[in-house]
Order: sequence, then structure tokens, then C-alpha cells
Amino acid sequence: MEKGQCHGVLSFSINSPSPWGNEDTGRILEILKKHNVKVTFFMTGGWVESYPDDVKAILADGHDLGNHSENHKNMSQLSDEQCQEELMKVHTKVQELTGYEMCLFRPPYGDYDNHVITNAHKCGYYPIQWSIDSLDWKDYGVDDIVKRVVESDKLNNGAIILMHNGAKYTADALESVITGLQDKGYELVPISQLIYKDKYHMKADGTQVSGQ
Repeated sequence: MEKGQCHGVLSFSINSPSPWGNEDTGRILEILKKHNVKVTFFMTGGWVESYPDDVKAILADGHDLGNHSENHKNMSQLSDEQCQEELMKVHTKVQELTGYEMCLFRPPYGDYDNHVITNAHKCGYYPIQWSIDSLDWKDYGVDDIVKRVVESDKLNNGAIILMHNGAKYTADALESVITGLQDKGYELVPISQLIYKDKYHMKADGTQVSGQ
């Protein structure tokens, strides 16, 4: 791709909630490696405990490890102390397992308010939402996943795409999603390389804007 052709930079995030399985994680990692794509895996404490070798494999392949809370609860309904405990329990598990210091937090169910954001910041975390939902967890099929992502009207520079490693069709759809985005000129990076970490402000829709 020649310089100037890229439509923008976007990121995949892959959620791993506690109740969901792990059947496709290895295959997803193989597909990502084949296309030299790095993403962000958001993990709950239960998933980290159940699949420690996969946590290590994800990190070894150069992907972000992200925090998806200890118990996958609605964070806006918790006290300050409970919010911070939900964050730091899984943080400690990952740190002790890998030595990695997570700094990205995806609130379960996309449920957040100022209270959740404030507590995430107190724990040293950047709260992360998504802008394109693949709805892969609804099991509508491969073609539906690919169309929802590659033909989304929200596909633009800075977009964050949500997928799940325990959904039925995600692994089958992933390669077509990647190549479809690349064919449109997008560069795919992990969220840690996508977001501003200082000198930014937030728009009402949650978008970061560079500068104070």
C-alpha cells in the first residue's frame, strides 16, 4: 500500500467473559498471526484463572491484555470500593501470572457512568468502549458478522471493533473481516496504540480529541 492510501487506523477488541468458552482462542491467534494483526483481549478474572496458558500465549504473540473486571458485573451498580475491587483483582492475577501491567478497561455490557470512569482512572486505567459491534455473540452467521463490520457506517479512522472469542462464528469470520478492512485501506492496531494517553479531551460521544 502506497503512502497516503490508508483510510485510517482502527482496532479490534476481543472480549473473554467468564461464562464463555475457549474453544477458538488458538485458532483466532493463528489467524491474527497469519495477517500480522495485533489486537486487544479483554479478560475477566474467571477466564484468566481457567485459561492461564492462553493468557500467556496472547501476550507472547504481542497482543494487549485488557481488564474486563473480575466478575463481569454491571459496574454502575457497584460502590466505589466494589468497582475498584473488580478492577484490581483481575489486575493482580494477570500481573502475577505474566508480569504485565494492564491499563485498558472494558466495562462489562458497555455499562458505565461518571462513577465507573472515575474509579477506573483511580486504578490507573483508561476506560474503553467500542464503536462497531459485530454482534457475533448473537450467532447470526459468518456473512452477517463480516457485513456488520466491513460495511458499517461507523467504519472510520479510530474505530474500535468488538468481537468475542467464545462466539460460534467469530473464528470463521475473522479472516474475511481482516482482509475486508485491509482491502479498504485500514491499518489494524491494538487499542494501546490507538488511543491518546495524555493531552486529550473527550467529546460527548466518548471520542478522544487531541489537545487540552
